[in-house]
Amino acid sequence: MDTQFESTRLDTPSWIFFVKASFACALGGMIFGVIVMPVEIWMRGYMILGTLFLTGSTFTLSKTLRDQFEGSKLINKLAQARTEKLLKEYNVHPG
Repeated sequence: MDTQFESTRLDTPSWIFFVKASFACALGGMIFGVIVMPVEIWMRGYMILGTLFLTGSTFTLSKTLRDQFEGSKLINKLAQARTEKLLKEYNVHPG
């Protein structure tokens, strides 16, 4: 693929670390809070399973939305390139 179609946006290592650390703290804190809750074991299990399912669903949703956005970007870039090619051909041969 042509280099003009490659993404130039890169996240810094510190941002990636921050995102991973925030996720780990949030998930760890939630699981710890559920474990030490003064409720019966089945309620804790339900809350932990709900937390893990919600976390997995969040990853799936964010990946799907990102893939959809990236796909539309590529389609838009291809359509733009096709339009530019047609305009260039039109200007060369103004017949």
